[in-house]
Formats: sequence, structure tokens, C-alpha cells
Amino acid sequence: MCKENFMPRKARIDGPGALHHIIVRGIEKGAIFKDRHDNYNFLDRLGDILSDTATPCFSWALLFNHFHLLLRTGLTPIAKVMQRLLTGYAQQFNRRHKRHGQLFQNRYKSILCEEDAYFLELVRYIHMNPLRAGEVKDLKQLSTYPFSGHHILMGKNDHDWQDTEYVLSMFGHTTRGAIKAYSMFMAKGVTAGRRPELVGGGLIRSVGGWSALKGYRRIGLRIKGDERILGSSEFVQETMKQANEQLAEKARIQAEGPSLEAVVEKVANYFQVDIEDLQSSSKARRISRARSMVSYLAVRKLMISCADVARLLKVSPSTVSKAVIKGREANDLKIIQKDILGF
Repeated sequence: MCKENFMPRKARIDGPGALHHIIVRGIEKGAIFKDRHDNYNFLDRLGDILSDTATPCFSWALLFNHFHLLLRTGLTPIAKVMQRLLTGYAQQFNRRHKRHGQLFQNRYKSILCEEDAYFLELVRYIHMNPLRAGEVKDLKQLSTYPFSGHHILMGKNDHDWQDTEYVLSMFGHTTRGAIKAYSMFMAKGVTAGRRPELVGGGLIRSVGGWSALKGYRRIGLRIKGDERILGSSEFVQETMKQANEQLAEKARIQAEGPSLEAVVEKVANYFQVDIEDLQSSSKARRISRARSMVSYLAVRKLMISCADVARLLKVSPSTVSKAVIKGREANDLKIIQKDILGF
């Protein structure tokens, strides 16, 4: 077998405010939505998670065997948002359809996008998916199709978790005028085709397709590309630089900072509780506050995964994720952090 089959996966790239085009497909091209009940279950779950994590969503579309999302990183890393979404939905889907095993492909695709150049193109591309797939016959039907964010932007329905205001602000100062301009923008995209450069691989995508890439090569210009990034060569280089700096900072913090076990011990001493109490199901206020502080300091300051914290505290990763939010909102957070971590 070729060595290429053993190439390690590249790490996700993320950061506050980052724009991501997310694509999730069913395993072996299988259905992930078998009926409207599945669609609505998914949307309810998606809305709850996006609201809970303060993650803006600008565009989305559900097809029978895959879906697209255009998200901006909020308070919670996109990887954690997607973990909650996919795990919860898969469990619900399997129970409902009396099936077992994996529902989604091994790894969803997450493309970090250069906003100024691609934001509106991605909104249109994602919302056009049901039309390209034959789920609707024209834009008139698409404007009332309930499983694409297009009908929300057209004012036919409302989802609190879809940020229509930000998108429409790019088309006009009044809602009516912006919707009209957006509708015209969508109409121009009907003949655009599948736009593989928006979802394809690396360098080709980042320069806008094969023709653009050949043009750069003819004049001897070297272009930087990465399969995880959609943007100009300069955007790719700057993004990679920041990602490498974040990895270096994470390694430094984890090498110099206290271990997870040490944090648990220090927090237990600070709140005057036993470590066994933190690992119990007790919901006593003092223990709950201590557990939230362990979660926040470990995940946000020491960059330890929710899964590792969950194993030590003997709770679920989703419980740790919620505890992180509570820990961040503690009134005496800075005092506790300084006392326990020293910074």
C-alpha cells in the first residue's frame, strides 16, 4: 500500500471570528435525512446549539445525503459546535430509524474562507444547492423551500439563529430594498453551475479555478494554497502563520503550565471541596462552581480538550462545554485564575 494512505490529517484551522464553509456528507453517500421529520429535528438541534454557543450562521442548505453551513466562530470553537451537532443528531437518527453504526463520513469538510472576497459567493452557492440538486424547479419554489436559508432571507419565515441582518446589510439600507437586491443577486447565479472552486481542493480553489491558476503560472507567479483555506495567496499565508503561532503557543502553555490533575487539586483546595466531590454527580453550589472553574481554566487557559477534562471529572464532554461557559461568567474569575495559574 502506498505511503500516501498513511499521511496524517491536517489540524483544523480556527480562531475567533473565522468564517467557515462546512460540508457534511452521509457515509457511502447514504441518506442523512429520510423525511421532513428528520429535517426539522436537525434544524431544531442546530438552532439550539448555535444559540447556546453564540455561533452566527449566515447560510445553510439540507439535501437528502449532505448539508452545507456557513458559520462564524463565536465563543466556542467550530469543532466543538460540530461535535455536538453531529453526535446528537446521529444518535437521534439511529434511534428513530432503528439502525446502528456511523451516519456521517469520517470527517466533515471545514474550509476557512476569506470573507471580503467570498462571503456573498458562498451565501449564494450554499442557498442554490436545492435548485442544483433538483429539489426545486426554480427560484420561485426555492423562495419557499423550508430546508435552505434562502427562504429566511426572502422574509418567508424566521429562524432566530440565522443572521439575516448581516447578509441583507450588504444589499441595501432598507429590508425591502435589500431583499430585492439579494433576489437579483441570486438570479444571476442560476447559470453559474456547480462552482467547484468553492468546495474543491487547495490551490485550485484558492485562485478561482484551473484557468486562473494557469494564468498565474504563465507569468511565473507562485501561489500559496492549502486545502483547508479559501482565499488569496496572501490570506492563505497569513492564516497559516497565525495557525502555526497558535500551535506554538499551545505547546508552550501545555509545557509550562500546570497539569490537569494539578488544576483539579488547586481548585478543590480553593473552594474547600474534595476531589471526589468534583468527580461525583453532586449539584451543590460550591461543588458546581469548582467544577465550572476547573473546566474553564483547563479548556480556555491551558488548552486541554473537553474530552480529557470530562474523563477526569467523570462527566460527559457536553457537560464540560457548558461548565466552561459558567466558569467564564464567574464574578471572581480573574482572582481565581491568578491564584491557581499565576497569570
